[in-house]
Amino acid sequence: MTPRQAELLCAGWPGVTMDVKWGHELVFSVGGKMFLVMPMEGGRLAFKVPDERFLELSDQPGIIAAPYLARARWVSVVEPQRFATRELHEHIHTAYGLVRARLTKKLQRELGEWPLPEEKRK
Repeated sequence: MTPRQAELLCAGWPGVTMDVKWGHELVFSVGGKMFLVMPMEGGRLAFKVPDERFLELSDQPGIIAAPYLARARWVSVVEPQRFATRELHEHIHTAYGLVRARLTKKLQRELGEWPLPEEKRK
């Protein structure tokens, strides 16, 4: 997945911001909280996963516990070519939802409806 593909995927989601941190990491956030991190040149990507799926996902070939973020249940896809684009999109969508759900109720209301109707997510 390229940074441009990630940007296009997340662009229509309520409250998503994108910035560069640590000199070269492209960071996607909602409400100021990160849900996706990837190098600006693309390749690997890291995102939050449900607590109950962390061990399952980090045990798969091509996925590891994300350095520095594993305690918050993040994984790093170090071999994204092993996974279908649709599968990566679903993981990123889930990561957004997990992070968004931890925001204040007030901020969630300000962001608007989620999940988006299926036709708006494509």
